[in-house]
Amino acid sequence: MQKIAVVAFENISAFHLSVPCMVFQDAFVGSQPKFKLEICSLDRAEITTGSGFDVILAQGLEPLDSADIIVIPSWPDSLPNPPQLLLDKLVAAHQRGTLVVGLCLGAFVVAEAGLLDGKTATTHWAFAEKFAERFPNVEFDSEPLFVDQGSIITSAGIAASIDCCLHIVRRLCGSSTANQLARVMVTAPFRSGGQKQYIPSPVANRPEQVTSLTKVIDQISETINQPHSLDSLAQRCAMSRRTFTRQFKASYGCTFSQWLLTQRLKLSQQLLESTQYPIAQVAELSGFGSESGFRKNFNAAFDISPSQWRAQFQGSSKET
Repeated sequence: MQKIAVVAFENISAFHLSVPCMVFQDAFVGSQPKFKLEICSLDRAEITTGSGFDVILAQGLEPLDSADIIVIPSWPDSLPNPPQLLLDKLVAAHQRGTLVVGLCLGAFVVAEAGLLDGKTATTHWAFAEKFAERFPNVEFDSEPLFVDQGSIITSAGIAASIDCCLHIVRRLCGSSTANQLARVMVTAPFRSGGQKQYIPSPVANRPEQVTSLTKVIDQISETINQPHSLDSLAQRCAMSRRTFTRQFKASYGCTFSQWLLTQRLKLSQQLLESTQYPIAQVAELSGFGSESGFRKNFNAAFDISPSQWRAQFQGSSKET
C-alpha cells in the first residue's frame, strides 16, 4: 500500500486539500484501498483554510520522512516563501525516490526546493509569467493540464489537480481503477496531461493613440466575420501595403493575419460556448472560409476539436 503525505498549511485552499483526500482515499469507499493517506501540518495542529473554517491535524511534517508520494496543494500567493524545513524534507524525500507532486501553485514550492531545475513544469496559467521569471532554470510550459517528469509531477490550476491525481492512480494502479474512481467522483475519466489549459487567447493591446490605422481596425473588429485583405485595409488607411504592414506590426505587436485569426478564434469560442449552432455555421459566422479550415485552425490553436470544446463548456459531446 502506497503511503501518501499531503502538506497542509494556514490559508490552504479547501478545494485543493480535498482533492487528494477524495481521489486517494474517499473514492475508494466500499473497495480495497490502494493508498494510506496522511495529512500533515506545516504550521500547527489547528489551521484555518482559505474558506474560513478550521482543520485540526494530528501530526507535523514527520510523515514526509517515510512517504512514497508527497503532495503539495496550491500554495497561496499571499504566503511567504516556504520554510527551509519543508524544502529540505522535499529534497531528502526526492533523493530517496519519493514521488513529489505540486498541485497548481504548489509547483512554486517544488521549484523553490530546486527539484524542477532542468525539468519541465506547469502551474495555473494566470501565474505563468511569474513562475517563469522566478525560476529561469525550469523549462516552463503554460499549456498542459499536468506534466509528469517521472519523479515529479506538476499540475495546472483548480480542476486540473483532479486530472493530475487520477493520472497518478492510473500510473500506479492501472486504467481500470482510475476509471472506476472517476465514475464514483462523477468526473471525466481521462483528460491527458497534454490537453491544453483553457487559457484566454492573448489579444494584442490596442494602441492608446488614435490614428487612421486604429480607427480602421476598430471597424474591422465589428465585422470580423467578413473577408478582409491587406490591400483593402491599406487603401482604407491611405497607405501602401508595405507601410500598413509595418505600422500594424509596430502598433499591435503582431501581423494583421495573426491578429485576425486570433479574433476569429475568440469569436468561435464564444459561439461554441453559448449557442447550439452547427460547427459549419460557427465557422461561417466566425469568418472562416470553410469548415475544414476552421477545424484545422482551431485544433492547432487549442489542441482540441470545436465539438470537444463545446462539450467541455456545455456538457454535450454531440458532433455537429
